[in-house]
Amino acid sequence: LVLAREGAIVVVADINSTGSNITLEMLKVISGNESRHTAVYVDVRNSTSVKDMFECVKNTYTNQNISVVVNSAGIMHKPTLLVNLSECSYDNTVNTNLKGTFLVTQEAVRSMLCDNVTLGAIVNIASIVGKGGFPTVSAYAASKGGVIAFTKSVARELGTSNIRVNVVLPGGTETPMAKKYSNETRRKRLQQIVPMQRNAEPIEIAEVIVFLCSNKSSYMTGSPVDVAGGTYM
Repeated sequence: LVLAREGAIVVVADINSTGSNITLEMLKVISGNESRHTAVYVDVRNSTSVKDMFECVKNTYTNQNISVVVNSAGIMHKPTLLVNLSECSYDNTVNTNLKGTFLVTQEAVRSMLCDNVTLGAIVNIASIVGKGGFPTVSAYAASKGGVIAFTKSVARELGTSNIRVNVVLPGGTETPMAKKYSNETRRKRLQQIVPMQRNAEPIEIAEVIVFLCSNKSSYMTGSPVDVAGGTYM
């Protein structure tokens, strides 16, 4: 929504068609232009689905190049000790968060290079736990730590290709996913380790993403940006 506010044409790509259509309706309200934005289905765990999504976008916007991609698809497994973590839960978490980021980034870079995009920006979403780890979310932390390392590696590859790749590391944020696996006691305990003693609001993360997508961050690439209330300094 904040990207649309800044004038971007937004493609909402999601496995949850209901959720993406709700977002699309909100985008229409912001832009006042029903044809400007669109929603497409994608399962980021599947390379064919990702390729189909990019093909759909190119066919929809024949006069536009893809120049900005935000990899925000992600899931968290139910907090559990390592000894009780199922292989299925681990695989689903890593396939969505890390493999999904790889597949989308790969297709995005192919598209940008093919179209000779001169101001490309890819922003990946990791987590502060990918930096320091956290008990009971080992698969989630591993997937997000992988996203951070992946971002740095791709940024080094693309340093002279006019495509910047950065990664945002949010701390606790008031999102539906975070609320699903938390309660008031757990929330208060987690907030005690944060110097600012609160969770982030989604808009606070979104504004940083928009900055990294824009030319205001033109000399930033491979940068992990903490947005975590000072959790790590």
